[in-house]
Amino acid sequence: MKRILSALRSLAVFAAVAPAAFGALAQAPQPPEIAARTYMLVDVTAGQVLAAKDIDAPVEQASLTKLMTGYLVFDALRAKKIALDQKLPVSVRAWKMPGSRMFIDPKMQVPVEDLIKGMIVQSGNDATMALAEGVGGTAENFVKLMNDQAKALGMNGTSYKNPEGLTEPGHTTTARDLSVLAMRLMKDFPEYMHYYSTKQYSYPGTPASNGNNRNSLLFRDPTVDGLKTGHTAAAGYCLVATSKREFPGVGQRRLLSIVLGAASENARANESQKLLNWGYTAFEAVKLFDAGKPVATPAVWKGKDSVLKIGREEAIVVAVPAGSAGKVTTQISRPDPLVAPYTKGQPIGSLKVMLGEQVVGEVPLLALEGVEQAGILGRAWDAIRLWIK
Repeated sequence: MKRILSALRSLAVFAAVAPAAFGALAQAPQPPEIAARTYMLVDVTAGQVLAAKDIDAPVEQASLTKLMTGYLVFDALRAKKIALDQKLPVSVRAWKMPGSRMFIDPKMQVPVEDLIKGMIVQSGNDATMALAEGVGGTAENFVKLMNDQAKALGMNGTSYKNPEGLTEPGHTTTARDLSVLAMRLMKDFPEYMHYYSTKQYSYPGTPASNGNNRNSLLFRDPTVDGLKTGHTAAAGYCLVATSKREFPGVGQRRLLSIVLGAASENARANESQKLLNWGYTAFEAVKLFDAGKPVATPAVWKGKDSVLKIGREEAIVVAVPAGSAGKVTTQISRPDPLVAPYTKGQPIGSLKVMLGEQVVGEVPLLALEGVEQAGILGRAWDAIRLWIK
């Protein structure tokens, strides 16, 4: 329990992805035994860590490295530095990459979209190198972009030495950092996430037998739609998996599991499935407020409007132990009085979420609409009213 509490308290980066990182629960369900060096389960919808073990321990990245490579490729696509139908050359360096391959060679000019599928579905190191060279000019320059992006995302325990994930001294990450990267990948580039749920792909002229996605959960569980496997002798068998399931009153609820250092391909899938199933059954989701709906409409002074709508652009959801939904209450903490002007998105206090007598977290509240300052007479009148108050 102390492990989970420590993980939750320091997971501040989630505030940029989900409503809040909630605190640990005094009577939190105990996770199942997971046969892996380190693991983590996140309720993405609620922004909560449900289970964690050694999430700051440095680990070999293996092909989980390709999550960052994908992030930078998608960013280049959005910035129109490359295009999906653009054909990239295959260098001798890319062709000779060891390990998992897409089986492309220097005689080919391969479209970016096919290289993305080769990198994600087949975990092709050759496809990954071709993309890295296409986006960065050289693999070395691309690695610099990877490390710069990791720093920007707050991945303080990560260091990249190559774009594909082959074992190299210093090429390490943490389960915490992988959770940050996976969540930002899904949040920042939703239009490209379908590649991670692609079950089979092989480039024309290459072995069809090489075409199955290494993520076997895609074939076992229809609610799983990503993300990436990894394996080297040093890293063991690793899987970052995400699942979305529908729940009454909540809608779509997404969980993210990270299992690192399992003993086999089958074990990483089994342990990931175990974590996901446990998270969905041991915790229930409670929607406190709909997306974009005011949590409160307090009075505002010296403004053109008399009230200020405060809330979140996304739904506010909390995960609590199964059977305890009826004990959830909320309290609003905000400045008083509120004096205009306010801009849309400006922080205005917080929503305290409680389970019985225990505070499980706070959700930052924002101005859902702006309130302009009133004219001179309006401000003067409100100044008098405030003085009397």
